Amino acid sequence: MSKGKINVSVENIFPLIKKFLYSDHEIFLRELISNATDATLKLKHLSNLGEATGEVGDPIIEIKIDKENKTLHIIDQGIGMTSEEVEKYINQVAFSGAEEFLEQYKDSAADSGIIGHFGLGFYSAFMVAEKVELITKSFKDEPAAHWTCDGSPEFTLVPHDKKERGTEIILHIAEDSTEFLENSKITELLTKYNKFMPVAIKFGTKEETLPIPDGSPEGTEADKVTVDNIVNNPNPAWTLQPSELKEEDYNSFYRELYPTQFEEPLFNIHLNVDYPFNLTGILYFPKLSNDLSIQKDRIQLYQNQVFVTDNVEGIVPEFLTMLKGVIDSPDIPLNVSRSYLQADGAVKKISNYITRKVADKLTSLFKKDRAAFEQKWNDIKVVIEYGMLSEDKFFEKSDKFALYPTVDGSFFTFEELKEAIKDLQTDKDDKLVVLYASNKDEQHAYIEAAKEKGYQVLLLDSPIVPHLIQKLEGANENLSFVRVDGDAIENLIKKDEVTVSKLSDEEKEKLTPLIEAVIPKEKYTIQLEALSSSQLPFVLTQPEFMRRMKEMQQTGGAGSMFGNFPEMHNLVVNTNHPLVSQILNTKTQKKRERLIQQTLDLARLSQNLLKGEELTQFIVRSVDLIK
Repeated sequence: MSKGKINVSVENIFPLIKKFLYSDHEIFLRELISNATDATLKLKHLSNLGEATGEVGDPIIEIKIDKENKTLHIIDQGIGMTSEEVEKYINQVAFSGAEEFLEQYKDSAADSGIIGHFGLGFYSAFMVAEKVELITKSFKDEPAAHWTCDGSPEFTLVPHDKKERGTEIILHIAEDSTEFLENSKITELLTKYNKFMPVAIKFGTKEETLPIPDGSPEGTEADKVTVDNIVNNPNPAWTLQPSELKEEDYNSFYRELYPTQFEEPLFNIHLNVDYPFNLTGILYFPKLSNDLSIQKDRIQLYQNQVFVTDNVEGIVPEFLTMLKGVIDSPDIPLNVSRSYLQADGAVKKISNYITRKVADKLTSLFKKDRAAFEQKWNDIKVVIEYGMLSEDKFFEKSDKFALYPTVDGSFFTFEELKEAIKDLQTDKDDKLVVLYASNKDEQHAYIEAAKEKGYQVLLLDSPIVPHLIQKLEGANENLSFVRVDGDAIENLIKKDEVTVSKLSDEEKEKLTPLIEAVIPKEKYTIQLEALSSSQLPFVLTQPEFMRRMKEMQQTGGAGSMFGNFPEMHNLVVNTNHPLVSQILNTKTQKKRERLIQQTLDLARLSQNLLKGEELTQFIVRSVDLIK
């Protein structure tokens, strides 16, 4: 028997572990199972090299609860340790057995999946245990060892009669942590952290029903057998090569990741790179809404199949955090408790790789089946548009797959769009004007007026459109986006030809104060324009620049200085409409004021601006006019 003090650089490491090193107590199980996995993978590796003799078999890790004795057991059939190794790797905290193992076998161990970053993982046990026992038998022909520690720097180390290779860790659960003696809690943790560990994990047993053999008499009852309850899938889809998987395999794995999700993903992207860093994973495009705020934290980050976090900010470009799936990389630098990402050059490379891979996949899908891609566009556009806005490299590649839908349901690439509109939508200054609507119903009258002139009108309704079109304008000289209700149709795309006004300059001067007497100046700027007689008498518009800045401010970014501006509109008075002439020539002031108010309210109604008491008054007036 030996006694001693654990070789640590402070008098007592355990309070530090409990308070600072691991902020979340439940991860002790993840750490201990990770160590057990390491020990198992090492054994398999040494067996492959011929250095571990004897039958390795198909080792598993077992978790047991003993409620009566208030103990939790983690048992592996891995490499085990000799007494000397317990001294070195358990008592001398500064060393990591996995790191030394990797150094010794670095050429052959590179792909063996050994975690090996966290020598302190074992000590996380003391967050929930008042005493920890470790019983271990090495694969070498040496006696087993029994190490015990009660949470102080003192330990005991004695021989043990254990005959089977491997390690058993016994946690004597502390009074403040008895939740970890509940089956439901351990099941929850195993599902959260160890669902895809590379070694099978047994937690209790379960009953399975055997199939009834063919030809059995009617009424034969199926036999039931008790089998090990294996809680994990050691070979998840992302660890396999894309060539080994069919579409159904990807969809099946999606259901495994998100058991409560009933909709199939639209498509997936399999990540697989081994230089200049190791990274595997599968990203799924689910159907997405326009609400950017509710869609994050659905990608799970793993490190050698050990769950780390579902906050992948910094590793996955922000615009892709709306996707679902898994990323696994041993090269992602985390702090010792695996809780936080540490700033590192490799992380930026990983983020750039994922961006490029997603852009390449989207290009491939678009080329392979454009019709299918167009069908999915409304479900994926928010991610692509966000990516175009936030990642320059993605923006550069987006020309090959980004689509611009029209209000009639056809789709253009940007180059196709420019070609389609250049003849009719180039203004007198040789500038290409792209017309768009954000809401087909609310802007219907304006859309129809544009279509009468043969113009194409895009339907751009994502919340980030104001930001995106600003970027597109910056990247394309002599091109501007104008919302279809930004001005009267004749003014949206200025041409050389001029529409002659039916009202003389003298009549226009007389008309303006009559309208100003009824319409509040603080809300409307009055413009008299000679429009087509088929246009409405009054047209409400909102200047493109001001409206765009206010919208950008609402979704964050440029434009915040416009946040408190009043809601101003231009009131375009069509001097060629008969009703405007009637307003001018009406002799009775009361009738003229009613005509102006009614015509204004019609314009407001077309913009969905008439509400509450004003809408009620408009309806009453309209009934009177009909009578």
